[in-house]
Amino acid sequence: MAGFNTAVTGLKASTTLLDVAGNNIANSSTVGFKSSRTEFGDIYATAVVGAGSSNTPGSGVTVTDIAQDFSGGTIEFTNSNLDLAINGSGFFMLDDGQGNITYTRAGAFELDKEGNIVSKNGKYLQGYGLDALGNQLPIQNLAVSEKESPPKATERIGLSFNINDNKDASDLSRVFSKTDPGSYTYSTTVGTFDSLGNEHSIRFYFAEQRPVREVYAYEMAGATYTPEDTSTVPVTPASFSYPSGAQQMELSGLTFGAGADLEFDLSAVKRDIGGNAYIPLTTDAKARLADPVDGDPRIDPNSVYYDDANGRLVFELNAEYSQYGDPIATAGGTPLTTELATQDSERDANEVQSIYLDASVFNDATGLPNETIINISGKEIVVPAETSVQGFGELIDGAEQAIKDLNPDIETVEFINDGEPRIEITWKAETGDQPFVGVSINSGDALFFRNNNITTMTQYAWETNKGDNSFVGAYRAYAFLNDTEQLNLGKAPDPGSNSPSSSEVGPIMINFNSTTGILEAVNGEDVGSSGLAPRVTILGADPANPEDTILESDVDQLAGIQLDISGSSQFASESIVKSQSQDGYTKGDLIGVSFAETGEMVASYSNGQRANLGLVAVATFENQDGLQPSGNTEWISTLASGNAIVNPPGTGLNGTLRSAALEQSNVDLSAELVKLIEGQRNFQANSKTLETLNTVTQAILQI
Repeated sequence: MAGFNTAVTGLKASTTLLDVAGNNIANSSTVGFKSSRTEFGDIYATAVVGAGSSNTPGSGVTVTDIAQDFSGGTIEFTNSNLDLAINGSGFFMLDDGQGNITYTRAGAFELDKEGNIVSKNGKYLQGYGLDALGNQLPIQNLAVSEKESPPKATERIGLSFNINDNKDASDLSRVFSKTDPGSYTYSTTVGTFDSLGNEHSIRFYFAEQRPVREVYAYEMAGATYTPEDTSTVPVTPASFSYPSGAQQMELSGLTFGAGADLEFDLSAVKRDIGGNAYIPLTTDAKARLADPVDGDPRIDPNSVYYDDANGRLVFELNAEYSQYGDPIATAGGTPLTTELATQDSERDANEVQSIYLDASVFNDATGLPNETIINISGKEIVVPAETSVQGFGELIDGAEQAIKDLNPDIETVEFINDGEPRIEITWKAETGDQPFVGVSINSGDALFFRNNNITTMTQYAWETNKGDNSFVGAYRAYAFLNDTEQLNLGKAPDPGSNSPSSSEVGPIMINFNSTTGILEAVNGEDVGSSGLAPRVTILGADPANPEDTILESDVDQLAGIQLDISGSSQFASESIVKSQSQDGYTKGDLIGVSFAETGEMVASYSNGQRANLGLVAVATFENQDGLQPSGNTEWISTLASGNAIVNPPGTGLNGTLRSAALEQSNVDLSAELVKLIEGQRNFQANSKTLETLNTVTQAILQI
């Protein structure tokens, strides 16, 4: 009777169903476990003759497959960054060290003594290595290969600040000193590191240019001049004379900076009230002096005069460059003695215009003979007859405010009587050069200004302080290592110094737009339309690197620290640091490893640095149902599954990576318990079939 075999197949199938359900239940807490499902098929015995007959009773049941369910399990978070879970499709790749590759969803990894990332049974997690540029290397064992982070010298500093525009530069001390807070406008400190990881600091000082012009005097004793290409003639102070018809004079090859000889214009000689001669430069010489390459553009060419009375050369620096660097001059190749003029070492950047009074028209007893009306820049002043010189001065002083109200750019109007009575009109320095103030006289025959000629009422050129507003928004920037040693910020050597270096220790100039307050220029280079400031190279800030003091301009990698002050401003608000950064750090020790969603293995160090040490590899298959279980929640590839397709997490259809998380078993306990009931019922039913068949057999035997 075939029924016995049929019942036996049913018992076997039910037993397998119970075994699979029991295995699922047993692994309901196994990390990365995938539940199995028992699949059945009926059995029919057929023969060639009569095949296809519909009255075949069948031969029972068989287990056609025990299929695994690869759906994702619940992801639970843990306290270990080495616990990994794949959120989506894919498998971790494991190598047993003998070249045997298995695949798993169980991501409970740890570090072995060599720093390799291994599974609980000691197999090596596979991934991509990364080179210094982050490019992928071939598949290999993932390992924490860098146990410490080497120090890195600071190469870049980002510093954005605001300097309070309300600070009055006139209040600053004349000479900068880092120990004198009254000599600079603002200071701030940035921490840095040298190439050995030692911590240092760079303190920056910003001193706004004061509204003054420095006056320099060069002793010219013993110099000679050449009039009109004749033989040289000694310069004799206090008795200057030159041949009739001579037009220019060359002072023994006098040069400023690297420029050509500077000639003086004898045809434009001026004499002061005492008759002393002052000789200005020729027009061509002024142009050479102003040349940014061959001359010295810090010097105001119109201020350069030969002072015959004292046998010296006198000139002024533009206000922007006061206290920036001493000019260098040579005569006949010999450096001249350079001394800051002791009598008038500084002069205000204001323009001062003088109107001289001819005091001889004032009778000592009766004063001015007739009433006179003068108009100074729109303000009419009536000077009554019989007014004395002193009374005239009082009228001028009394009209000061009215003149200033009509001319807001005028700072003061004063009457001065020091033997040369005059009206001095001083313009505000920030207004720059101004035309001579308008003056008119309506006085009959009582003209009382010098030479009785209103058109010549200008102060002598060598005494005139031309208006200079170049100081507005201009700052000298100093830097000191650890607030002790001054650093090289790229200051160009003073013209004419013949320095072999392209830069020297000293301050550089930074300039702000006086209208908008935004950064306009850094060390002579304009800020671009994008707002990015030219970089400043700081040399000498790495005591551990002797080459740090040398700027290698012919290579891409420059020595020193690149300073970027983009975004700095000069607004009328508190001086503050708006942003600050630097890229150096000291040595660091490994404190942990974590993984990004895209698979990067990131090492963290005690110095705050992070490094990508590798990239986890994720394998997928064309037919993952064809994988063969190999125990320890691992599978091996087969012909049915096809070869592994390996890519980083998050690429293509690969799932992303979760660090400090584990994928739990996907077993549904409720469903498995129901399967136990079904298996038990099926087993009992098949047992009943055997019992029934046995009873029938016994009945037949008793016939």
